[in-house]
Amino acid sequence: MSQNECRVQVSSLLDAGHIVTVNVMRHVSSLGRLRSAIFLPGPAALIFLGLLLSVIKPGIALGDESKANDDGDKSEPAKAASQWPNIYLDMRTNFVTVPANTLSIGFGSFLPPASLASLSSVSARGVALDLPLTIDLTDRVSVFGGVTASSASTDISSWSPLTVESWNIGLQADVIQQNGGRLPTVTVLSTLTKSAIDGPLATTSVSTVLEMNYALNEDETKGLLAGTQYTNISVDSGLASVGPAWIGYAGAYYQWSNNWKLTGRAGVQSFAGGSTNALAPFLPLDRSLISLNSFTQPILRADLDKMDDNDNRLFGLTATVSWTPKPAFQFIIRTPLYLVRN
Repeated sequence: MSQNECRVQVSSLLDAGHIVTVNVMRHVSSLGRLRSAIFLPGPAALIFLGLLLSVIKPGIALGDESKANDDGDKSEPAKAASQWPNIYLDMRTNFVTVPANTLSIGFGSFLPPASLASLSSVSARGVALDLPLTIDLTDRVSVFGGVTASSASTDISSWSPLTVESWNIGLQADVIQQNGGRLPTVTVLSTLTKSAIDGPLATTSVSTVLEMNYALNEDETKGLLAGTQYTNISVDSGLASVGPAWIGYAGAYYQWSNNWKLTGRAGVQSFAGGSTNALAPFLPLDRSLISLNSFTQPILRADLDKMDDNDNRLFGLTATVSWTPKPAFQFIIRTPLYLVRN
């Protein structure tokens, strides 16, 4: 890592159907030597699994279709199944490229933040697989929890083994629902993300997101968005400090009659900086001491989602560009696998 500076990328956004959480890519293989790994060829395993599951028809559902008996009434099994909440594995396959001297923090996956040993003085690439199990308790409240595995490489290092990096739990709730009224729908998300392996470089983050969605028609197929996110990051050992990250953004969405939905967001990300000097004894030999400089830079994101008639996501693509100040890119494939879909 450069001795002069490291900048942090805060990637914004919530997904309209399910808001997501803090993301920090681990971009080099050096940290893999500090923790146990799943010995698979990192990028090959992730890409293969992501593409394989993406071709499976979304909506492997129990109870999403009713069976009729001879009298035209729904059968008892169908009635029982319909009483279950939506239960699904909201799988996301993430592809990220990050410029040199950059630490990536933000939304988009459940990777643990501030992986200080992963900082690199050269550009890096990463692949991650998010696997949060999500339960929609009601049409207003969802809970989720899961793990994230990742692999990364740089211009001077090969791909690291596929490693379980972190676990996360979270709650999403619609505090206010518009339902044709004048007040917008207000959604709040809170997520706790923690490194899977304890140690001097382990981190914990808490992210709180608030988004307002004002629908412009009765069917809520077009509307305006505005939101903010506050992320607090701590190094568990206390040997380093990382300042909070803040995002403010606005956007809009439109959903066609065939249930394809396009959402765009643009905003500003701000990071307060940090200090890592006390971590010197624990950093890999090829890593220099770093200073996390504060910054304020723009960010853009576009989402294309295929929804069903009940606004459940069946498939999604996300592209994000954020300036750190050099641009960093993220691409996400979302392939939710439903156990129960109503």
